Amino acid sequence: MSAQQSAQRAASSNTLERLARVGLIAYGVVHLLIAWLALQLAWGGGGGEASQSGAMQTLAQEPYGTPLLWVLGLGLIALALWQAGSVLAFVGRLGGGGDAKKKAVTGIVKCVAKVVVYGFLAFTALRFATGSGSSSSDQQQQTTSGVFALPGGRYLVGIAALVVIGVGVYQVVKGVQASFMKEIDTSEASGSQVRVVRRLGQVGYVAKGIAFVVVGGLLAYAAITFDASESTGLDGAMRTILDAPFGTWLLTLVALGIAAFGVFCFARARWPQRT
Repeated sequence: MSAQQSAQRAASSNTLERLARVGLIAYGVVHLLIAWLALQLAWGGGGGEASQSGAMQTLAQEPYGTPLLWVLGLGLIALALWQAGSVLAFVGRLGGGGDAKKKAVTGIVKCVAKVVVYGFLAFTALRFATGSGSSSSDQQQQTTSGVFALPGGRYLVGIAALVVIGVGVYQVVKGVQASFMKEIDTSEASGSQVRVVRRLGQVGYVAKGIAFVVVGGLLAYAAITFDASESTGLDGAMRTILDAPFGTWLLTLVALGIAAFGVFCFARARWPQRT
């Protein structure tokens, strides 16, 4: 069996599909928790951090929080492994020419980025499970401060800000165009189910994109002012939206959008795409 056939077989295996289901459910839970914290922030019902670490901390404070965090962390590791398997499939397609090779390279870049994201979230969940978790806002400020200390650090932070803003714009476009439907296998879904999944994804991706753009904007402002304290991550983005005119309602809409993305992840777990 050739290396390409082995890679494609590994990426489309039933084992990886089961891992994907577990991980996507975990990813959806994280977004629902972030949405809940954002709603509390919008309506003055709590002081929790509306971010990934805030979601983990909320779980850690529950009676059965530690076991749930372990399950969450392992589920996210499973999702990272699924994406790593997808990388193998795309690597196997690099031997093609023209558009096939271009699509393979694009696929590898996207999957590697997802491996990093899911791996980071898994690490965060497991840290809170072991009692060593900390605020993501504080971590981002410390990281930004460290980068500022490097030669040309201010420009590096500015470049990072542009990348984050670019990711946000990409998420919004992806939501508006519903191109995410290529990532979910709805061949066994009914027409009404497909329509619901499409709407959930559209609302969810647009909301996530808006949050990313605000996060990138804060990072850019930190680079311009040379002040690491302005780099406050997702929680800072939520609070910035809250401080805008009609902020309560705007943040509520973003929170509901993030919740929609969480439910969309459950739909993806129901019908995960085989690479």
